[in-house]
Amino acid sequence: MPFIPVVAVLIGALIALWRRPGEGLSSAIQHFAAGVVFAAAAAEILPQVKHEGAIIPTAIGGMLGVATMLAIKKLEESWKGPAGMLSAIGIDLFVDGVVLGLAFLAGEKAGFLLAFALTLEVLFLGLTLTTELSEVVSSRIKVLAVTVGLALLLPLGSFLATPVGHLPPDWIIGFLAFGLMALLYLVTEELLVDAHEKPDTPLISAMFFVGFLGLLLIEEAL
Repeated sequence: MPFIPVVAVLIGALIALWRRPGEGLSSAIQHFAAGVVFAAAAAEILPQVKHEGAIIPTAIGGMLGVATMLAIKKLEESWKGPAGMLSAIGIDLFVDGVVLGLAFLAGEKAGFLLAFALTLEVLFLGLTLTTELSEVVSSRIKVLAVTVGLALLLPLGSFLATPVGHLPPDWIIGFLAFGLMALLYLVTEELLVDAHEKPDTPLISAMFFVGFLGLLLIEEAL
């Protein structure tokens, strides 16, 4: 399952090499992906955290999640040029993988739904990364190799999160709270912020709710 997003990154890269999507389409994809990720967090991970009623682990895990994402943002802002961009995207993909691994701790359905949500997110990431790399790297093979290599950080992060399942319940809840904060940061501070920098229309904005409702319906069907 963690390798499905890697395939999505490759597909996004191939699409970008063939034809770069317009800003309107990019914004619509980001809105849709944000809605899907938000729904996965709200429908699967949040209920699991609330159900256990572990206040202290939830508080500690949540605060660490927020602090980690803000620290990563600060670090990314200090990096410049292609190397900085690749480092920032690599960290994002690794954190996404860790969160995906944590989601499977909440249940197989939660992991499946989040894998679907992150697949949409990294599909756009593949589009963006390939477009940016193509401006500084002339070889398409090298661009694909770098893109796929970075994408492999996602399953690596997922596998590293697997041992958490053997920890005591309170520890697991703390890690789930960490993952929940990371997902909310992804939606509010990355996907939607970047999407709003592009041309916007009511139809494009509605894609957030299409993604949110669509994942809820899939969750109900499962």
